[in-house]
Amino acid sequence: MTVASRAPLYQRFADTAARTPQALALQAGGQSLSHHQLLALADDQAARWRARGLGAGQCIGWLGHNSPAMLAGLLACAKLGAVFVPLNWRLAPAELVAIADHAGLVALEHTPELADLAAQVRAGAGLVAADASVQAPATPGDVLLVYTSGTTGEPKGALHTQHGMLANIDMAVAVQGLTAADRVLAVLPLFHVGGLCIQVLPALAVGAAVHLHARFDPGAWLADVAAWRPSTSLLVPAVMQAILAHLGWPAADLSALRFLNSGSSIVPVALIAAFHARGVPMAQVYGSTETGPFSIALAPGEALARVGSTGRPAPGVQLRLAAADGTPVAPGAVGEIWLRAPNLMRGYHRLPDTGPGSGFIDGWYATGDLACADADGWVTVVGRSKDMLISGGENIYPAEIENIAATWPGVAEAAVVGLPDARWGEVPVLVLVTQPGMAVDLPGLQAQFDQRLARFKHPRRMLLLDAVPRTALGKVQKAALRALLQAQQSPA
Repeated sequence: MTVASRAPLYQRFADTAARTPQALALQAGGQSLSHHQLLALADDQAARWRARGLGAGQCIGWLGHNSPAMLAGLLACAKLGAVFVPLNWRLAPAELVAIADHAGLVALEHTPELADLAAQVRAGAGLVAADASVQAPATPGDVLLVYTSGTTGEPKGALHTQHGMLANIDMAVAVQGLTAADRVLAVLPLFHVGGLCIQVLPALAVGAAVHLHARFDPGAWLADVAAWRPSTSLLVPAVMQAILAHLGWPAADLSALRFLNSGSSIVPVALIAAFHARGVPMAQVYGSTETGPFSIALAPGEALARVGSTGRPAPGVQLRLAAADGTPVAPGAVGEIWLRAPNLMRGYHRLPDTGPGSGFIDGWYATGDLACADADGWVTVVGRSKDMLISGGENIYPAEIENIAATWPGVAEAAVVGLPDARWGEVPVLVLVTQPGMAVDLPGLQAQFDQRLARFKHPRRMLLLDAVPRTALGKVQKAALRALLQAQQSPA
């Protein structure tokens, strides 16, 4: 069996290295690697793991900030037929131990700055003297096991195959128009599929250059946009907010940017408008850990004319907006996003591939997210089904309230959750995080709701907090926020 047939993901990058061996692939922390050197780094890592008896079907963990070695580790796993398991270094040691145990890690690699955390995880998971022979191997073809961000409960491990990841690369390249001439400034964590699979892997696969930041810093992003002159970068709302709040934003040189991309959650229109005002189209990608994540996308050439839209299904993606009984809803109506696509996860690790808990219904992945689409197929995501409120029999989508509040002077962030109410069942409560040193005119904001929203959608309370609980990608953890507010209103 050839490498191309058993390791197609690795082979795609080997082909790129053969085509443009000397072209810049990665720049990170003062280190520059050509495409040939990146592949050689992967080959060296694969050889080291093979010498330790690690190989096909085994899960190898990675704990580290963004680095070339992390990307080489993924390609090394692809070459060996092993499964790469990137870990979220923002989690507590106990949480990481639970993931290591659930994944069945046979080894845990780490970068130097996280040595202490890695030692705690190894000890807690029993990896110091682990017997690889007792670990259940993954299904042949699996290459990436990513644990969900846990916005709705306990994290699950989504298994992705080499063929699925290649399909995602092809979709991302096609929609974003990526070529070898592109220069990608990458600042989101690679332990999430968004940071890894929307721009970084697709760009490297076509021979483009990636400037990889170990961690996001708004000042460093602005400096490199001006000095390194990238053609694109992937952001999420929390990162966009940090950039706009930075003192360097008003004078920032954005002239090199062909477009920016954003995703991971609903992006407030106010944030999009701020970049459009500077002449930079803000494309969007909808997806999740389970979906590749390139599922629904607003292409760069569509962004300026379709503000607020999430776009249309990516090439090869089938979309159904489903009613509660699974039947398609009418154009303009809200339904749950169901997807069929070659880049979906194979399934959840250690869970059945079908039936309850699998996420799949008759071959469709039911995302739990809600959206509507017009007659031409343009999709607008409105929130998660678990976030939707039913107050007095009426459906309320938090994004409707949040988008208005996010544009109000002094507001850095807005989040809406439903709290129990004896009369209405539940009511929306708006939490506002204020910009440093600024006050928020709450009566004025209430007047905005009076003008723009039906009365039953108005928040019954508006609260000011210093911060809201987030995942590593900046998504608001609605369940944790709801629990916090309920605890605050409970009698002592």
